[in-house]
Amino acid sequence: MARSLSPSHTLMTVAGACLLSVAMLYAASGPDKSSANPGEPASSTATKFEPVANYDEQIKKDYVTRFGANPFLPSQAKSESGGFIQPGAFPTAEYCGKCHEDAHKQWRESAHANSFRAPFYLKNVNLLIDGKGIEFSRHCEGCHNPIALFSGALTKGSKVDRVAFDNDGVTCSICHSIIKVQNTSGTGSYVMGTPAVMVKADGTRIPGQVNPDEILANPELHSKAVMQEFYKSPEFCAVCHKAALPRQINDYKWLRAFSVYDEWQQSSWARENPLPFYRKDAVSTCQTCHMKPVDAPNDYGAVNGKIASHRWLGANTAIPKYYGFDIQLEQTIQFLQDDNLGIDLFAATDNDNHREIAPLGRTALDLRAGESVTLAVVIQNKKIGHSLVPEQRDFYESWVEFEVRDSAGKTLTHSGYFEPNGDVESGAHSYTNRLISKDGKWLDRHEVWETHNKPYDNTIMPGSSDLVRYQFTVPKDVEFPLSVTTKVNYRRFRQAFTNFVLGMPAQTYPTVVMGSKTVQLQLANPASNEPDKNEWMRWNNYGIALLNQSQYAQAIAAFEHVVELRPDYPDAYTNVALANFRNEKYDAAMESLNKALALAPGDARAVFYRASILRQQGNMEEAEALFQSVLKKYPRMRDAHRELGYTYYQQHKYVEAREQYELVQTIDPDDLSAHYNLMLIYRRLGQKDKAAEQAALFSDRKDDPASNSLSLEFLRQHPEISAENVPWHVHPESHEGAAVAQK
Repeated sequence: MARSLSPSHTLMTVAGACLLSVAMLYAASGPDKSSANPGEPASSTATKFEPVANYDEQIKKDYVTRFGANPFLPSQAKSESGGFIQPGAFPTAEYCGKCHEDAHKQWRESAHANSFRAPFYLKNVNLLIDGKGIEFSRHCEGCHNPIALFSGALTKGSKVDRVAFDNDGVTCSICHSIIKVQNTSGTGSYVMGTPAVMVKADGTRIPGQVNPDEILANPELHSKAVMQEFYKSPEFCAVCHKAALPRQINDYKWLRAFSVYDEWQQSSWARENPLPFYRKDAVSTCQTCHMKPVDAPNDYGAVNGKIASHRWLGANTAIPKYYGFDIQLEQTIQFLQDDNLGIDLFAATDNDNHREIAPLGRTALDLRAGESVTLAVVIQNKKIGHSLVPEQRDFYESWVEFEVRDSAGKTLTHSGYFEPNGDVESGAHSYTNRLISKDGKWLDRHEVWETHNKPYDNTIMPGSSDLVRYQFTVPKDVEFPLSVTTKVNYRRFRQAFTNFVLGMPAQTYPTVVMGSKTVQLQLANPASNEPDKNEWMRWNNYGIALLNQSQYAQAIAAFEHVVELRPDYPDAYTNVALANFRNEKYDAAMESLNKALALAPGDARAVFYRASILRQQGNMEEAEALFQSVLKKYPRMRDAHRELGYTYYQQHKYVEAREQYELVQTIDPDDLSAHYNLMLIYRRLGQKDKAAEQAALFSDRKDDPASNSLSLEFLRQHPEISAENVPWHVHPESHEGAAVAQK
């Protein structure tokens, strides 16, 4: 549920930085109340902040504190004082927008600005409020409406007037009043300071609004109030773009909801981990992609005519569609279609003779009437620094649409089509998940607080690949060539959820084709003799997809093709080794790693896997040294810290082991292996209190074996999902889909 607070911009000069910061602080002036545009909320009058005496004490009189000492739980957000903040202390977006017209226009159309008022959120959070009570919505509002949280409005019978701030959601003064990131656990893991746009000469924050002329006269005092170095970091985004469901909200156990930050941190985009399949030349952060510099001719914060975008373009097509924000919608679609995915019709299998022909386009392929063929498509997440789809993918939709037509336009098979009611057909290959309750019920309205398990969860991690297989029979009267089209579609939200929010039948919301590839197949397809510099990469992506589906022998064969085509490419040998390593064939893996290291001595990826094998074989001292060498290059590589910690533990070096697992927790405070191993290590060191603390965290976060029976029963009742749950499944020929396509 929590998914709004996010990035900052690039720090320029002191003067430029302060004005650029105001771009966010001033980025949301609301339109006039008389506006007829449904996308524009009624404006709140920007007035001077008048502090209420003893505001904190007044709120506490009637405030229900039911989750612990922190009054803002289950959100992890905290205030600097530990108490409540008067809503008027937060400078309004309208006030900020007076100097930053361009940033304001961008912000108003963003998901941040509409994080609370949009019906897609309100309908869902009201389910929680109606079912459990408004106090539970604090879990959501720490990121969706922080002013409501900190003002004390989220309690039964609250007298806080929310008219002035509900329409602004995550407004300018929210992001720029945060003084600290607590950790990367998410769910609002930040500390809110005194909202201010200026400080005094001694650094004391001046609450509320000040005369804009004072800001222009004292830019350095404004900059000190609204800019923090960590605003430029992905960790700042992690405070809300990572979330968990604690026992306090679900009366069950701690469950990770989503972890976009972790996906990025372990990807090649972060360059903090050598294990991804491909490598980047430079670091790309959340801000790199989502806050690109844009023209700002009417903005005091512009530096060389530009500011960091306050649209935070991502994947939310529903908000701009609902409010009529045409520019936001257009740019969001362009962002989604910016060459993010690779689609490769890679192989065909003659099902009658069990013969695979690959790669298509380079190998001869003969098609015969009456022949059963399986076509294999590789989908690569090549440009997204997190998973496809990230966050709460249970009510978003991304799926593969596959269609084969003959030269007369007749559809032979079609998967991923729309049903008449607007739903995607149930057998489509989808990047989504299913959440179920303690009764095994599908939580199709995003009731995350009732989640007990995920019987299905499919996505593509950054830089990785998926393999999708489709079977069809070549008709006897077919007219060649055959046109094979593969698309990866995206829609926000599922049609059933949109209907729930807006009423039945709701308008169909935009479907974006994120990637599309069409290949023509002839009766006889000769092998191509033309040079193909990308053939090695095609094989590599195919091998990655096979590896992800635990088809180790096939993955090894694919990676060996890469070795043949690129014998100078060290990762080809490392990939062969990885497939053998996962298949527990350590000698074969070591042989390939030696070849990789001969080409690239000291390569951290190959060294890490070599060290892992050595530890498995009991060679602790050499493994220890190798893990240490990797961490010198990648000090935030959590995998290496874990492995080195366990290597120390096996040698009874408990102090050193403790240090490694404590370092893991600085990267991910919720790492399950760190909780478990620190529990053991603290016991060995006689630190009973710390051991008990880690034991309690491990007990709350570990998997619940009893929930597996819920998943099995759900899959039994939903065979279409059960089939998708098998990694190497084949989508059967769809005559129904073909019939739909003809209409």
